[in-house]
Amino acid sequence: MAAISGKVFQNINLSQCYHQSRQFSNQYRRDCFSRFNLLPFDGGKVAWTGTSSMQLRTFSTHQINFINRGPVHCNAAPSTISSLDNIDFQKLQNGSDIRGVAVAGVEGEPVNLTEPVAEAIGAGFAAWLLEKKKADGSRRFRVSIGHDSRISAEKLQDAISQGIAGAGLDVIQYGLASTPAMFNSTLTEDEAIFCPADGSIMITASHLPFNRNGFKFFTNAGGLGKADIKDILGRAAEFYKNLNNRDDLINSRGKGSATIEKVDYMSVYASDLVKAVRKAAGNKEKPLEGFHIVVDAGNGAGGFFAAKVLEPLGAITSGSQFLEPDGLFPNHIPNPEDKTAMKAITEAVLQNKADLGIIFDTDVDRSAAVDSNGREFNRNRLIALMSAIVLEEHAGTTIVTDSVTSDGLTLFIEKKLGGKHHRFKRGYKNVIDEAIRLNSVGEESHLAIETSGHGALKENHWLDDGAYLMVKILNKLASARASGLGGGSQVLTDLVDGLQEPAVAVELRLKINQNHPDLQGGPFRDYGEAVLKHVENLVASDPKLLKAPVNYEGVRVSGFGGWFLLRLSLHDPVLPLNIEAPSHDDAIKLGLAVLAAVKEFPALDTSALDKFVQV
Repeated sequence: MAAISGKVFQNINLSQCYHQSRQFSNQYRRDCFSRFNLLPFDGGKVAWTGTSSMQLRTFSTHQINFINRGPVHCNAAPSTISSLDNIDFQKLQNGSDIRGVAVAGVEGEPVNLTEPVAEAIGAGFAAWLLEKKKADGSRRFRVSIGHDSRISAEKLQDAISQGIAGAGLDVIQYGLASTPAMFNSTLTEDEAIFCPADGSIMITASHLPFNRNGFKFFTNAGGLGKADIKDILGRAAEFYKNLNNRDDLINSRGKGSATIEKVDYMSVYASDLVKAVRKAAGNKEKPLEGFHIVVDAGNGAGGFFAAKVLEPLGAITSGSQFLEPDGLFPNHIPNPEDKTAMKAITEAVLQNKADLGIIFDTDVDRSAAVDSNGREFNRNRLIALMSAIVLEEHAGTTIVTDSVTSDGLTLFIEKKLGGKHHRFKRGYKNVIDEAIRLNSVGEESHLAIETSGHGALKENHWLDDGAYLMVKILNKLASARASGLGGGSQVLTDLVDGLQEPAVAVELRLKINQNHPDLQGGPFRDYGEAVLKHVENLVASDPKLLKAPVNYEGVRVSGFGGWFLLRLSLHDPVLPLNIEAPSHDDAIKLGLAVLAAVKEFPALDTSALDKFVQV
């Protein structure tokens, strides 16, 4: 991580402020169904008081009763840049999400996701929603908002709520929540908890460092796409320009009063997960009774799973760790792909002699597991396990994955399980959209899953839900026991028996120097595509290498008993190179083939590949 600057505040002060706020925040989350009216905004802005208390102030002719948490005592200096700074809203787009820097203090990373920016994004989403969805006139549109454990979450929640409510839409705040739960709130039918929501927002930056944050958006049709995010950011930019013009701002906002509600929706969502496991086990009240299952939430939003899902099902959860939300992520990065995170949950399973370990990312849309012997179910193994479960239920169905899955996985799905493996592009939205497309043209698909741990099932509205993936695994445990197949996680281990795994699997990142004269001032994507085309042409003339006959991303080549995939990153000036091989020597041969093919491109930094082939 970059060095921490003392120019704005130090981490220790930030941490002290955050933990001093924890007791009050927990109380805030317990206060569900607390309703209050919101008068029309009149040029309201979010600001610091300049005293030792951090609180929301609104510069308005009205007294706005807006989520009064009371003062949170903190001696840290203000963390945001001026609300009047110029912001390039389009640079906040990260595929189908919005991402930015929300907390100052990391050198070289200026804040660009401030409260006024968040308010503008809220107004942009409200305008987009009003245009895309038709109101029936019986009630105002309503938007649900939740967040993960990040230290900037609550201030961004308040600011984006202000933008939405200012447009005349009702707001339902869930506080600490998961990304899947937010989408689910657009499907739940229960007026007592103000559901369904017409739109939903999750405040998260997944596994990125503590200073980052962002937004994901949903309607009942699913997550918004890249074009929608671009549209919302364009509207937000126009709103932001008017923040200095009080009269224009007042006229741009909704005239009628809106409401803000606080609801404990996570209890509703968790209850649905419990019901799903009970149903799969023949409506047995405690189908996991006697199972010892430990959870590692990485101090993200997934801590609910132990107490609200596993324990009501009868499972023992002692030894679970890092369940308390802490946006500084002091123990490890909440990321099922991270080696330190996987080591932590593996050690917890072995030390507690547990039957199963479950780990989530920060916002619970990704997950992984560990069996009683410490064997990890992540990446290709998780895909193999989920494929086995799904193909038992839907024989012959197509499993859609991202582009970096192994050849051994293809053999496992198609030869061992009798399914079809459709290897597509990187990006969870790409994988999900491709599965939906296949179904629309008559090719049945029930599972779309990435090696990152994003997995979506047709039966669950194509929502990438890490908790629901784990529910499917729990269903298997419970049904196996009910069938007299014994306890423990051996039934899961047996399901992936026969999966061929490479001796060597690496990913190297070849960066494109955008300032290098070889680019001739052109975009990095054009340069990257030229590299890929050149590699493809050279492979065609090498009898030792074979280009994959069907491939949707980059250049995938088999040779020396393994394969490599060179592709262009979705967002960054990087060409990731994945290599899998039966031995280190074979992996080096593949690496040398790539190195020889890219040597004519001096703007490409091959130092990582150079180091690999020299080992």
